Amino acid sequence: MKQIIATLILICGFQFSANSQVVFSASSKYDADVKVFVANSKYDAHLVVYKCNSKYDATDNKGLWFFASSKYDAKKSIYFVDSKYDADLIIYFSDSKYDAEWRDSSKKQLMY
Repeated sequence: MKQIIATLILICGFQFSANSQVVFSASSKYDADVKVFVANSKYDAHLVVYKCNSKYDATDNKGLWFFASSKYDAKKSIYFVDSKYDADLIIYFSDSKYDAEWRDSSKKQLMY
């Protein structure tokens, strides 16, 4: 019985890490998985992002991001570009986690 419970806990832990949005801000675009531009308006963005204070709050692919201090702790590595034309993904940072959402679902695969 204890072995079954331990296995279930392990599986749930893997599922959380597979769906979480823990990101690392790379110093070079060549080290990044996704190039990101920060828009001034949420209406110009593909994704509205809320920065979480804990990696446990950054669940699923909903725009709740936690910034890791190490590339190895992150699921995705991103690089912030200066032009929206150089970006794979355009985001807008929100002050409320309830605003976090995909505005263009065709770009969702970039963060999986």
